[in-house]
Amino acid sequence: MLSAIKNGFQPLGINTKQYGDTRWWLGMLLVVILAGASVALSKLQIMQTAQFSSLTIGIVLGIIVGNSVFSRIATRTDVGVDYAKSILLKAGVVLFGFRITFTQVAGVGWHGLLTDVVMLLGTFILAVQLGKRVFKLDEQTTILIGAGSSICGAAAVMATEPVIKAQAHKVSVAVATVVVFGTLSMFAYPIMFDYMGLSEHAYGIFVGSTIHEVAQVVAAGTAVSGNAADTAVIEKMLRVMMLAPFLVGLSFWQSKKHAKANNNRHSSEQKAGITIPWFAVLFIVASGVHSLSVIPQGATNAIVWFDNILLTIAMVALGLRTHVGAIRQAGIKPLLLAGCLLLFLTLGGFAINVGIAQVF
Repeated sequence: MLSAIKNGFQPLGINTKQYGDTRWWLGMLLVVILAGASVALSKLQIMQTAQFSSLTIGIVLGIIVGNSVFSRIATRTDVGVDYAKSILLKAGVVLFGFRITFTQVAGVGWHGLLTDVVMLLGTFILAVQLGKRVFKLDEQTTILIGAGSSICGAAAVMATEPVIKAQAHKVSVAVATVVVFGTLSMFAYPIMFDYMGLSEHAYGIFVGSTIHEVAQVVAAGTAVSGNAADTAVIEKMLRVMMLAPFLVGLSFWQSKKHAKANNNRHSSEQKAGITIPWFAVLFIVASGVHSLSVIPQGATNAIVWFDNILLTIAMVALGLRTHVGAIRQAGIKPLLLAGCLLLFLTLGGFAINVGIAQVF
């Protein structure tokens, strides 16, 4: 298990040996302070009236600091910030399982599973076609943006990188686009809720099947209700679990393409590394433990409270890494592609959600 977790960190570019150095401690101190401020602000009456959770406030504070003073201290805090953005986020998702039972998962049912499959395939195929035929982007950038938009944001981009052996700057561009448009969705969806005509359950499925990042799904769901958040995360985790078969299929597709292009039998036998989303598996384990009711309710409440802190810290770190400069570096074409995918996820996703719901 330790080996699997260590291997799971490698696609994120994080060296576990650095966790004990000064950059780790200073980075963690920074995100914890900002997260503490976010929690305090979320308790203000005006914030509660506006339904601004600590997660939403956290990413806003992170973006403000990230595009002002953070650049001056980034080299002294980067390890801790990246740790919070990746590892603590996954830990928060795992602990989120203690809010969910298998009975609730069954409530999502075949409707939720089919919605995720249709949205994943539809978004990725659209990305490949638009990137190649309309925006004339290179294949690596197109695949990375498509993977991030169709599955789970930056995590999917990072996991896809070793499969297609993408260049580092293309990974950065893809991450920047999916983070920005996913953040936009996170704020827009709760505002649109009153005009959608959806129940909280249906809204949760819509959020989980269309928003990019796990943390953004949690924030968009929580902004409406706890029930919506629970449904959204279950739906999102079903989508995240599809990352492994997606990578296997992508690896096979790339291998076949290279074999055909090179007319070389050996190239068709090459296997790209596959990154398994271990946190999705542990999420299921946590949900299973919670379903058995073997942990006292008081302890479960403490876990849920701590989980909210972890997710707020992750949102702060995500905001710190959302830089205006990265958007300019991405150029207009990747942004246009990601924007078109956002429209499909929002408008097309709404139509697909409603259509499948009527069938089931």
